[in-house]
Amino acid sequence: MSPFPKNTCTNMIENHRMTTIKVERSAGIIPLISIVLAGLALIVSACVPTVIQKTVNRDVPGSYRESTDTINSATMNWREYYRDPALVSLIDSALARNQELNVVMQEIEIAQNEVLARSGEYLPFVNLRAGGGVDKAGAFTRNGAVEEGLEIKPGERFPKPLPDVALSATVQWEVDIWNRLRNATKSAGLRYMASTEGARFLVTNLVSEIASNYYELIALDNLLEAVNSNISILKNALTIIEQQKLAARTTELAVRRFEAEVLKNESHRYEIQQRITETENRINYLVGRYPQRVERVSTGFFNISLDSLRTGIPSQLLQNRPDVRQSEQELTASELDIDVARARFYPSLSIAAGIGYQAFNPQFLFTTPESVIYNLAGELLTPVINRRGIVAALNTSNAKQIQAAYNYERTLLTAYIEVANRLAKVSNLQSSLALKTRQVAALTESVDIAGILFTSARADYMEVLLTQRDALEAKMELIDTKVARLKASIELYRALGGGWR
Repeated sequence: MSPFPKNTCTNMIENHRMTTIKVERSAGIIPLISIVLAGLALIVSACVPTVIQKTVNRDVPGSYRESTDTINSATMNWREYYRDPALVSLIDSALARNQELNVVMQEIEIAQNEVLARSGEYLPFVNLRAGGGVDKAGAFTRNGAVEEGLEIKPGERFPKPLPDVALSATVQWEVDIWNRLRNATKSAGLRYMASTEGARFLVTNLVSEIASNYYELIALDNLLEAVNSNISILKNALTIIEQQKLAARTTELAVRRFEAEVLKNESHRYEIQQRITETENRINYLVGRYPQRVERVSTGFFNISLDSLRTGIPSQLLQNRPDVRQSEQELTASELDIDVARARFYPSLSIAAGIGYQAFNPQFLFTTPESVIYNLAGELLTPVINRRGIVAALNTSNAKQIQAAYNYERTLLTAYIEVANRLAKVSNLQSSLALKTRQVAALTESVDIAGILFTSARADYMEVLLTQRDALEAKMELIDTKVARLKASIELYRALGGGWR
């Protein structure tokens, strides 16, 4: 709050105004403006409300999981990280055609135009003016009486109505004494930069989402292949069971159980095909095109690997994560907005000038100096009473700065936790993948063993059926774990800030 009550501020300004009147009588216009500005600035500054900005905490832990690695894979171009040509082609198409990204690019264009508009506000406005008209003054008015008594030259009186032709140039300039307009321009520039960082963050998410869906699509292809292979094995077993039933070596129950298992797997195959269709269309949507087949190579799924990522140190998130950089730019802009709002309490100086020609007859328009016109005026304006609007604007700017500070801290905390979670996920899924690979190998061997034992009547049909079911479920879990491992690497790359370069 101001250290002076409102009536004291008003009295001080009024006393200063009386002082400047006295100075005006004995000094020139330039010293007068300097004295007025200095005096008003000192007085009004005592009446500006005090606001308390939030100090931002930029401290982050020194490492991830006790790692001291300083090399960061976030600086790697996404083309180097994703080497599958089909995936690279999809990402290229998405960066050119994705509707959401193109909408954001237009927002960047709007922000850039805002910077251009702001930058012109603290420069002089120069306008050219040309005009004409006629004017008829009443005979019993001041102008009419003057016109009645004047002659252009002996024997030639003023025309009625009186024409008027003018050609002039005018200049209007608000002198940016307190950097209010320049700070507003800087704030707009920072928001433009924040919008570009927002577009980069969208690119990282877009690249990550396409890659995740692409590998999920390949995983579904392998899942469908596993189910089809299992159906083929079950049908062969069903044929054997039917033959054994004819030979009275087994019962109708075994035939029906195997037949039900075949039908269950065939039903599951249609569910996987639906998931493939939906995943393809999700990729098509991200690429900005109507549904069509997504080109991919599904063979060698278990041999697909993404480069091991180097996490660097957490403080590098401030440079690599576009969302963190965006929050920082918006925070700096909000701090400048407080300065802009505060400057509205101080006096503003506007200067207007013009020069040109004006005459009642076009033939006299460029007669010099008779037709020359010019003007020069200055205006000093400062708020005194009823300043609720600018006080509210200052308080609002301060509240937005506090919001931006908390948002920056939240964004930085989110970025760190995302990296920490993805690091743990990559490690745990890698260990799980190794164990599930061994499980699938063991169950695959048990299926062969169960078949041999059943053929030699040393195992019943339920052992064969359950072993086959366990092997399929393990194979499906292995595929799910593999694609989850790939997605974890993709998410870690995104969390580190990779994918927009």
